[in-house]
Amino acid sequence: MKQIPDTQLHKILSLAITAFALAACTASPDLVEEQDVICEWGQQKFNLCEHRTQDQRVEALLAEMSLDEKIGQMTMSIWHNGVSPEIVRDFAIGAVIHTEGPVPGAAAADWVAKFDEFQRQAMQTRLGIPLLIGVDAVHGQNTFEGAVIFPHNIGMAATRNMSLVRRAAEITAIEAAGTGFNWTFSPCIAMPEHEHWGRVYEGFSEDRDLTIAATVASVTGLQGNSLAARNTIAATAKHYLGDGATQGGVEGGNAVMSDQVMRERHLPTYATAVEQGVASIMVGFNSYNDVNMHQNGYLVNDVLKGELQFEGVVLTDWDGGMRFGAPHTVINAGIDMAMQPGNHEEFMTALKASVLDQTVKTERIDDAVRRILHLKFNLGLFTDPFAKKEFSARIGIPEHRAVARQAVRDSLVLLKSENGVLPLDPADAIAVVGEHGDNSGLQSGGWSIHWQGQTESYRGATTILGGIRAVAPNVEYAPAGCYPEMSAETAVVVVGEQPYAEFKGDSDELYLTDAHKKLVGDCKALGKNVVVILVSGRVLAVAPELELSDAFIAAWLPGSEGGGVADFLFAADGFKPVGKSPYAWPREVGDLPLTMFDQRALFPFGYGLQDY
Repeated sequence: MKQIPDTQLHKILSLAITAFALAACTASPDLVEEQDVICEWGQQKFNLCEHRTQDQRVEALLAEMSLDEKIGQMTMSIWHNGVSPEIVRDFAIGAVIHTEGPVPGAAAADWVAKFDEFQRQAMQTRLGIPLLIGVDAVHGQNTFEGAVIFPHNIGMAATRNMSLVRRAAEITAIEAAGTGFNWTFSPCIAMPEHEHWGRVYEGFSEDRDLTIAATVASVTGLQGNSLAARNTIAATAKHYLGDGATQGGVEGGNAVMSDQVMRERHLPTYATAVEQGVASIMVGFNSYNDVNMHQNGYLVNDVLKGELQFEGVVLTDWDGGMRFGAPHTVINAGIDMAMQPGNHEEFMTALKASVLDQTVKTERIDDAVRRILHLKFNLGLFTDPFAKKEFSARIGIPEHRAVARQAVRDSLVLLKSENGVLPLDPADAIAVVGEHGDNSGLQSGGWSIHWQGQTESYRGATTILGGIRAVAPNVEYAPAGCYPEMSAETAVVVVGEQPYAEFKGDSDELYLTDAHKKLVGDCKALGKNVVVILVSGRVLAVAPELELSDAFIAAWLPGSEGGGVADFLFAADGFKPVGKSPYAWPREVGDLPLTMFDQRALFPFGYGLQDY
């Protein structure tokens, strides 16, 4: 008779016990109580014992876990950076992230298959703890070509329509779930105070109360009434704390302020997110009064977890468990999960050493893992770990695009309208001028298909030109500018910024390029009616171009539905402008930064003409 190896024998015995546990845990309540020991083992492996509370299930799992398994749960890695499903299994990694780099495929089914493969390996670990699978879906499922991409948060705030903000978040949750994700790193609830910062468009507004309202709408839209519902995903409020208030608007810089200012202006948005049950909070790259937020025990342990009583998961930003010092400095500050893109083994080894030498107490590790396990239970992953593939067919559907189109239309802020130019007449000859007019990549900005955005159009989107041509039959596209022989009397000149995201977006050049200034000036010099559409992630110094224009529209970063711009220009279905600026506008770059109601402003916070 062939001898069975010990490892195989253990597996056979485990399967037998599991089968018995399943029978016990699904039997009558009386039988369940009589089989407590077996039922407890089964719940540790498969969470089968529904008669136990979630706290009891979490504590049972925690008691069973080794130190390596606990640290694994505290670690997030990037799925395509040398991290295979088998590595996830072998290191018992708790979460994976998708971001810039290779994609699983062109179809949503490819994404679902890839992330389900990772999930299956997680379920093969000793305790079968499922994965959190996260993505920066910050204005729609913006990493998937073909998904609906909404205006960035700056544009959503300009609508002043919180029902629309919530509906956009609901659609984002559905389309993210349909590509295999159960967690998004949004919303960004920073209040940018300096236009030089490259992330201004990720925040809703410089106004605290408007940001609070948008926080409620976004978190409730993403998470719904239950994280366990199939159409919801976990949200993340970011970047705690003061990331939009750094000196000079420097990404990852130092936010200098009094405790009173912090509590009156910057903390309330997070208090609101906590009240709404936000699942997680990401700390920022920035420092607060010279103490980096990844190591700021006062703001994380004392204020966030203590005063605000946040019970969810606190996570680092990119490589945050290592980039600011040894892992113990981050974990002791109250961070629960570290985003380690491919260097997870180095992080886990260093953290384990710190636990063994008692630099990090076991109680701190257990607190972090307890929070992570609760999130996974709340999401229903122990009973339903795999992707919600039924939503794949709903990605980019007309119903979703119609909501995004409304968001575009309502987000546009009319800064100037003279000489009866607006609304446009579809019967007139119209020229659309400038490369931004026919490029969905340029009109979407950063965090659109790629981390830094892209300068090419992407699949499924409608450009501004495409939207106008769907309404007006006589439209010329002139990417290089107006010229003497041009027959159109009206030029829609689309100008703006190139796409950018964090770091690369920090800039002192908060004005139009000479080439874009020339587009406006040349059209006006030829006697055209000039309608300027500004595509930007922040307010810019555009006073000279305003002077040359007959109408001037701040379009922010509208995303995939350029048809919403056409709805605005042609007053579709009797539409009247509703957008109001989330920021004050400068007369010149030297005026920045401006406060909301600064007397130097060209246009104050909340400005927007409500008629053509």
